[in-house]
Amino acid sequence: MSIFKRLRDLTLSNVYALIEKAEDPVKMTDQYLRDMQEDLEDAEKAVAAQIALEKRFKQLYEEQSALVAKREEQANIAAQAKNIELARRALEEKKASEQKAAEYKASYDQNKQSADNLRLKLDEMRKQFTDLKNRRETLVARANAAKAQAGINKAMAGFGADTAISGLSRMEEKVRQMEAHAEATEELSGAKGKSLDDEFAALGKNKEVEDELAALLKKYEN
Repeated sequence: MSIFKRLRDLTLSNVYALIEKAEDPVKMTDQYLRDMQEDLEDAEKAVAAQIALEKRFKQLYEEQSALVAKREEQANIAAQAKNIELARRALEEKKASEQKAAEYKASYDQNKQSADNLRLKLDEMRKQFTDLKNRRETLVARANAAKAQAGINKAMAGFGADTAISGLSRMEEKVRQMEAHAEATEELSGAKGKSLDDEFAALGKNKEVEDELAALLKKYEN
């Protein structure tokens, strides 16, 4: 399996589409985060290995380039000393080193290009991982809000407004009955509590009113 499988097969847009359809988006997001974390670790190891290979070919190329320069200098010294055989050997090794240097340079360029491509892919994976990780918090908040709203809707579905109003009306009627009973009890209690003097005083007040009423009527008889 390619270490960049999810980067290739699952772009973030596809990931988000699958999360939206999931029964539990938060759990699915966490699973994607775990999978991407594992892929990131594998990718980092692969990139590190590729970079090491790139550096190794660079080192070999530089060593052979240095050897080419050294053998050329030695060939010149041998030629000045009229040592033809030594000059020939130096030139032969110079040529072999030039060939090796060219091969190492080609391998270095190729491996450097591969390492650069892997670096770019790794950076893209890191960005996607960070983006998904950051958006997880928003997703969790949205999921919790949705659950709370669903709970409220469920509670309200079992709440009957007509039943509540009817119940309140019954309670009001019961309170009115209690108030009437209390007033009746107070009136009876007041009547029982009157003394004999109170009753005669009330009788006297009633007689005064009746006498005044009789005089008033008599005034307008004719």
